[in-house]
Amino acid sequence: MDQAKIIESFHQGHCINAYRVFGAHFSYEGSEGVRFTVYAPHARRVSVIGSFTDWGYRPVDMERTGFTGVWSAFVSGVKEWDSYKYQIEDARGNTLYKSDPFAFYSETRPDNASKVYDLNDIHWSDQAWMKSRSKNFDRPMSIYEVYAGGWMRDQGFPFTYVQLKEQLIPYVKERGFTHIEMMPLNEYPFDGSWGYQASGYFSVTSRYGNPTEFASFVNACHEAGIGVIMDMVPVHFVKDAFGLRYFDGEPLYEYRDPRDAESQWGTMNFDLWNEEVRSFLMSAAGFWCDTYHIDGIRIDAVSNLIYWGGNRDRGTNDGSLAFMRRMNWYISQNYPQVMLIAEDSSDFPKVTASTLDNGLGFDYKWDLGWMNDTLKYYSIDPLYRIWDHNKLTFSMAYFYSERFLLPLSHDENVHGKKTIIDRMWGDYDAKFSQVRNLYAYMFAHPGKKLNFMGNELASFREFDENKELDWFLLDYPRHDAFMRYFTDLNRIYASHACMYKDDYTGKGFNWIDADNAKQSVYSFYREDENEIIVCILNNTSQSYENYTVPVPFEGVYTEILNSEKDIYDGCNMCNYEPVASRKNPDEKARFADVIDIRIAPWSAIYLLVSKKKKTVRKSTKKDAKPSEKKTAAVKKSAAEPKKKATSTAERKRKTKAQ
Repeated sequence: MDQAKIIESFHQGHCINAYRVFGAHFSYEGSEGVRFTVYAPHARRVSVIGSFTDWGYRPVDMERTGFTGVWSAFVSGVKEWDSYKYQIEDARGNTLYKSDPFAFYSETRPDNASKVYDLNDIHWSDQAWMKSRSKNFDRPMSIYEVYAGGWMRDQGFPFTYVQLKEQLIPYVKERGFTHIEMMPLNEYPFDGSWGYQASGYFSVTSRYGNPTEFASFVNACHEAGIGVIMDMVPVHFVKDAFGLRYFDGEPLYEYRDPRDAESQWGTMNFDLWNEEVRSFLMSAAGFWCDTYHIDGIRIDAVSNLIYWGGNRDRGTNDGSLAFMRRMNWYISQNYPQVMLIAEDSSDFPKVTASTLDNGLGFDYKWDLGWMNDTLKYYSIDPLYRIWDHNKLTFSMAYFYSERFLLPLSHDENVHGKKTIIDRMWGDYDAKFSQVRNLYAYMFAHPGKKLNFMGNELASFREFDENKELDWFLLDYPRHDAFMRYFTDLNRIYASHACMYKDDYTGKGFNWIDADNAKQSVYSFYREDENEIIVCILNNTSQSYENYTVPVPFEGVYTEILNSEKDIYDGCNMCNYEPVASRKNPDEKARFADVIDIRIAPWSAIYLLVSKKKKTVRKSTKKDAKPSEKKTAAVKKSAAEPKKKATSTAERKRKTKAQ
């Protein structure tokens, strides 16, 4: 490691590995100890204090190095787990006590000192995963968003990284998710910020364990075939006195102008025109990729990076745009399989375009327009959905302008917005039917998927960082059946390439009927070279015993999902036998074939046809109707008492008992 080159690059704003020099590093310089290095250009004097100096009785003075604003000191005898801070005398003679901006570990709140930690103790066995991972453009990606302190608790206490490793990973695997997205695990002082008001950008939060234990969690995810995405917040930081605010007595990490420095969240905005600040944040992103083998970084509040204060009327923040392009370029060059994801509510163009094409260089952008339109549509009384029919079709008018990811995240489960299921129109029964319909639409729609923990339970209670999920809901057959439905959706999605392979090429999606507003029935299909899945959504309480659907391929269509099947607590009005297509009597129609199917109220249906198998078309519509024998069998099945779908609740109780 060439320290001079790293520091020079740090000052130039092009460094993604500044953590290799700054912070506390074990060293041997005549004796074993630790070298401390910090950037404090406005300071008159800097010292290291800690458990090894009796906290100020024997401070160790740091020396100015040959690099502007960089102070360093070697302290012998310092051991792992020792706590420390920097004692800084500013230009006015005031004494400040600051945590290390590059600390690898920290005390647990409310304490705030940094802790010495040797990251060389971390070992990995995920070589196969690291070699085969990708950005997943043509792979399935269903993300489970998790707040570590609120997924499951042990006698009221949040799970540790070790417990998450033992129980979260098999749960995610069983549910069919491909990735876990962790809400920020950088160190932060206030639980209510959920980690989005950070104090330690290189310090994995001590709430749940230490860096080695967190790395072991990531390693176990990879060995189980699960990717890990981390939330990062380069917009703003917490203003607590021990942190980055006025770090050396002057604005250093924040803007000098108070109007720009203060954020809308009561925090401090990073000065993203400052080259050292750019290097600090780019190095934080590089650190999580390098040290913890993270597979993706989700950048929070990108609209506040694009526009000054997130306000379009103030114009674009060109320094911030330059920072994003630079960070994404360097991360993509050094970690080419790591995904870069923008949580962006603006319509700023080319967010996922290459930086070489003047884009921002992200790989994915959250489709918050799709989320808002979709949840609004399902909250509308079906009598009036005819006037809002386009809310479910509009997303495809712009979808290929970016690489969009479909999110139903924690933001949609807090602050009185209600949870996903509780936003559905109608009574208890209607809400369950419609939320099943919504998720079938989500998984068939192009774009990768993200769901917040608890969505799979059909939870009615909003997210509370102080409580675990309402696991008791699985004692109720309807919630347990919904979890089975959600799991089946994940598995169907991952096992059929037509549902994800051409998400962003424009070849894998086509409308069959996007304009049937009168009946509120939508139909479209996903396809690849081997098969087609036709999706039909009925968004009213009207049922159809013999509904004709144009289809793009002559063949036999098999129902592989019906949201109203009895195992999902539905009415069981399904298509139990494969349906052969027949010739479309309208010779001028866009599709040469049609099928005749049953459609239950509120139902969502997936019909699969292989492109490698064809059948002779049935000559008349009458021939396509179910036989009397089949109809009687269906009625008998519908009349039978329903059985509990799964034993998930029982398994969960056993897991907690262990």
